[in-house]
Amino acid sequence: MFNDIGPLELLTLVVLAVLVFGPEKLPKMIQDVTRTIRKIREFSESAKADIREELGPEFKDFDFEDLNPKTFIRKQLDNDELGLKEIRNGFDLKKEMAEVTDAVHSRDTDASSSSSSSSPSSASGSSGGSIDMTKKPEKSDPDERPPFDADAT
Repeated sequence: MFNDIGPLELLTLVVLAVLVFGPEKLPKMIQDVTRTIRKIREFSESAKADIREELGPEFKDFDFEDLNPKTFIRKQLDNDELGLKEIRNGFDLKKEMAEVTDAVHSRDTDASSSSSSSSPSSASGSSGGSIDMTKKPEKSDPDERPPFDADAT
């Protein structure tokens, strides 16, 4: 219930409670709060028991936590009727990415070795339809203006 409260926050709450209620009334307030929490839990358990009684024997394994959408979806996905575990286990994203990376790197090494071994005329022009993305555009004259696109403005 209070999983995310740290020791410093708890100490701050205790000091604040002592300041607000005083040391005389604080034990009585703690008893009242615990009694109220206990009554709420008893009321909740009796309501759950009444609902289970009304639903009948076909819902004997009904769990109220299943009404939480997150829990319901997790329970349904863990169910192996759909075969989702096989799909999830059969797909390894790290392996797939490693294969793609290897393929890209091998293509780069193949392209660099073929361009270095080919003639200079084929390296500067068209090299079998592949485009060299590492080439930088030729420098233009400083007085030359870049092309203007009237539709872009």
